Amino acid sequence: MKVILFGATGMVGQGVLRECLIDPGVERVLAVVRSPTGGQHAKLREIVHGDFTDFAAIESQLTGYHACFFCLGVSSLGMDAERYRHLTYDITMAAATTLARLNPAMVFTYVTGRGTDSTEQGSRMWARVKGKTENDLLKLPFKAAYMFRPAGIQPLHGVRSKTGWVQAIYVVAAPLLSWLTRIAPGYMTTSEQLGRAMIKVARDGYAKPVLESEDINRIKG
Repeated sequence: MKVILFGATGMVGQGVLRECLIDPGVERVLAVVRSPTGGQHAKLREIVHGDFTDFAAIESQLTGYHACFFCLGVSSLGMDAERYRHLTYDITMAAATTLARLNPAMVFTYVTGRGTDSTEQGSRMWARVKGKTENDLLKLPFKAAYMFRPAGIQPLHGVRSKTGWVQAIYVVAAPLLSWLTRIAPGYMTTSEQLGRAMIKVARDGYAKPVLESEDINRIKG
């Protein structure tokens, strides 16, 4: 399986990249990034691209892939609705529509979040935007598309948040997070489990297109 990864420098993307690189069934990983990750691996290739709303300049390098793991995401905290929609919906759909045209046999996997509003009518702005993004992704002519909605994610194996205070919380709360992962699979997973589950679903499919934390933790990669 040849994979395209967006968001390789974020916490979720770091975890997914790690699992792809150690999975013997993943032949190649193409990370599309705004700035180099600094990672070195025989399977890994990076394309540094500045405009994530227009991929015309690199289209020739985006063909021949079986799966895309789209892990880009931002917090809505302190952000106005227009900006959040641009960073969440516009960028995701620009990448997805390009990839659907170039790789119609591709499986597209989008990491969203618990509480996403599929009705697009709720009171929470971020949930409505995520819901519209999910709904429109599911309309694209991919082989299949899956929406992953993790709740809490415990970073493992050196995966780190880029936000200093968030990373500090993860370090202090590590024992609690490990405990929650075991007793509350509906509310906590790990970066390892999320990555393994995404690979497994891209490879073998899943019974439904939207996976909550319970589904993610149930999958054995």
